[in-house]
Amino acid sequence: MVAMKVVVCVKQIPDPADPGALDPETRTLKRDVKLILDESDSYGVEMALQLVDAAGEGEVTLVSMVPNSERSGLATALAMGAASATLISDPELVGSDALTTAKLLAAAIKDQGADLIIAGSESSDGYTGTVPEQIAAVLDLPSVTAAKSIEVDGASISVQRQTDAGYDSVQCPLPAVISVTAGVVEPRYPSFKGIMAAKSKPVEEKTAADLGFDSDQVGWAGAGQEIVEVTEAPKREAGDIIEDDGEAHVKIVEFLENLKVI
Repeated sequence: MVAMKVVVCVKQIPDPADPGALDPETRTLKRDVKLILDESDSYGVEMALQLVDAAGEGEVTLVSMVPNSERSGLATALAMGAASATLISDPELVGSDALTTAKLLAAAIKDQGADLIIAGSESSDGYTGTVPEQIAAVLDLPSVTAAKSIEVDGASISVQRQTDAGYDSVQCPLPAVISVTAGVVEPRYPSFKGIMAAKSKPVEEKTAADLGFDSDQVGWAGAGQEIVEVTEAPKREAGDIIEDDGEAHVKIVEFLENLKVI
């Protein structure tokens, strides 16, 4: 029996049901509200817990990043069964791009002795889909994307990688970075016992400086970008309604011909 340590990158996001407002100065989503665990990352947490259970020994730890000290989303993942967490928290992180985020997460991960690093394929509030691969590049580790199943075999893993046509079977050595697709497992609901236990689990908070980053390497300065304008998406116009008066099929054909579909 070999102990397995899995680090899961999780993102805490504003509740999609109540996303809040944009900051008028930065034109970015305000994150000074209660944050929840990104649903896409709950699959990564569940996958990690199942792998450790299958190994028979080990632990799951979390790494997350916020501009404030918000921990509500972390608490959910800890209640699911993760043992501990590292929270990168610093006001200077506001405006950090995907690459800066990956560098910070990688810095928090590199000394943890992880056998496997798991992340969701993309966050629900960012959708860049690049951070897991960037973490792998920074740490110089192999990476497998869109994993639908993972099996550990000694010092390597076998991954079924989701594709449009089915899946690819991929093998790679450990340690490695794996991103999982939504729906690959059924995330467990935190039990009352798990919720109570989460309150005493260690969460180590670190700033950008603690990880060796200067203020000009993070946030808007590090990203080297600026959002100059945000506009509302145009409202969707009502479609054409075709009533069946016996000639509806003719009207549908004409409609499709105008669209050059047929």
